[in-house]
Amino acid sequence: MATVLVVEDDEFVRSAIIRDLVGRSHAVRSAGRALDALRDIAHYPPDVVILDLGLPDLDGAEALKMLRAISDVPVIVATARDDEREIIRLLRAGADDYLVKPFSGDHLNARLEALLRRARAVPATRTIRVGGLSVDPDRREAFLDGTQLELTRREFDLLAYLCARPGTVVSRKELLAEVWRQSYGDDQTIDVHLSWLRRKLGESASQPRYLHTVRGVGVRISAP
Repeated sequence: MATVLVVEDDEFVRSAIIRDLVGRSHAVRSAGRALDALRDIAHYPPDVVILDLGLPDLDGAEALKMLRAISDVPVIVATARDDEREIIRLLRAGADDYLVKPFSGDHLNARLEALLRRARAVPATRTIRVGGLSVDPDRREAFLDGTQLELTRREFDLLAYLCARPGTVVSRKELLAEVWRQSYGDDQTIDVHLSWLRRKLGESASQPRYLHTVRGVGVRISAP
């Protein structure tokens, strides 16, 4: 069971989502406005937030940005905007996952359970080092040449998974299954997160330092 905050201004849609989640034994709170949701999260952090973008008081991406300023709670964005650029914008703004409306209760619950598995996973108990990179899974901290990296939840999970396998080429299918906990999905999500991670490591795909793409196979992390 998880505590879920449903942020949706459409009463019919909100009621349907709440009924489905309660029927699956989750504890559910709800809000119809972004600012109400932010106050709720600040005082009573949920396990997962389901965030609609079409809210009456704030643009969804702006609400997501404000949410990320106060909490690292996993967020599933619910959007009717099935547009590649919009999805990339949402991921960059801090979304952990997204669903395009309309979606089924089974689909939502599968994404919800995947997020909860990642959030509740027991981390390793050792510091992982690859060259000037050090990753502490217990503290969820990563350092590059002694400077702490500011990483999102997903960026950290991705970096930690790769660092635990230095020199090994990890396929996108494996990353999707082990980091995203999905049996299927779009490689673009992985590529976007790798691109953000490269920027924070001070490198690029054309001039890699730690993250090396093996065309047609996957990605490998190794010391420079």
